[in-house]
Amino acid sequence: MSIVLTGSIAYDYLMTFPGRFRDHILVERLERLSLSFLVDSMVRQRGGIAANIAYTLALLGERPQIMATVGQDFQEYGAFLESVGVDISAIRTIPDLFTASFFVNTDQTNAQIASFYSGAMERARELSFADLPSLPSLAMISANDPAAMQAYIDECRQLKIPYAYDPSQQTVRLEAAPLIDGIRSCHALFVNDYEYDLIRDKTKLDTGDILQNSAFIAITKGEQGADIHTPDGTISVEAIEPEVMVDPTGVGDAFRGGFLSGYLAQLPLERCAQMGSLAAAYCLENVGPQGHSFDLASFTARFRQHFDDAGDLDQLA
Repeated sequence: MSIVLTGSIAYDYLMTFPGRFRDHILVERLERLSLSFLVDSMVRQRGGIAANIAYTLALLGERPQIMATVGQDFQEYGAFLESVGVDISAIRTIPDLFTASFFVNTDQTNAQIASFYSGAMERARELSFADLPSLPSLAMISANDPAAMQAYIDECRQLKIPYAYDPSQQTVRLEAAPLIDGIRSCHALFVNDYEYDLIRDKTKLDTGDILQNSAFIAITKGEQGADIHTPDGTISVEAIEPEVMVDPTGVGDAFRGGFLSGYLAQLPLERCAQMGSLAAAYCLENVGPQGHSFDLASFTARFRQHFDDAGDLDQLA
């Protein structure tokens, strides 16, 4: 199976605050909130949802293709993605803009305050699956320029491309109608538990409604693991405790990369979720959404310390 990932490609500016945000928020003054946090450190990392997912897929031996727009500052980033095995041929550079940027400040409890600059991502609506040399077996529609997300949904329907819908950070911005439209024909829905509650509140859809047209719903729940809802029931997979907790940025994307690697190999959904759980643990143990590194052999060996794969991982590329 082949996959095309759509969504953001960005630089992540990661900062750490040596305290707790909640200690400085006056509930009685929320209408005039004005805060500035002096941070201990800042690093720039490669990020963006599509690129993060692609990175973990590539570590697991896949060659995912990304369809996205980037800015004039992407050359070094693009060379890196190519070096790990990501197909960047469908990425378009917009010369007069900068690549999207994500600014996130993390406190000592791993609470985060973030801002996102769209930059070249705003031009993603100009791209089309029809321009690719061949259509993929599966598309991933992740958080992106909202107009691009809608265009990709419409195009996947027209071209009969199964797509996984991953609204993630755009769940807050999207109204009920586009969320319902994206969900009603998706092959699968990927969300975290907070996003899932928000979607259900906005759309009034319940799990049964979504599963009328979808093969599964993958819901990540942090340290509580993940639930995979299917028409036949729910599969619950535990989280793997990281050896050291370093940085939560991009953990959900790593889960998706691990899950999709198993899914492209047509492994059982439980195995896919377990692969996602391990990929998430690797990500947590490093700084940034692409700071982790492993090969398929070391991933498989560590996987078998936690789960019985019945030899399934031997089928991976």
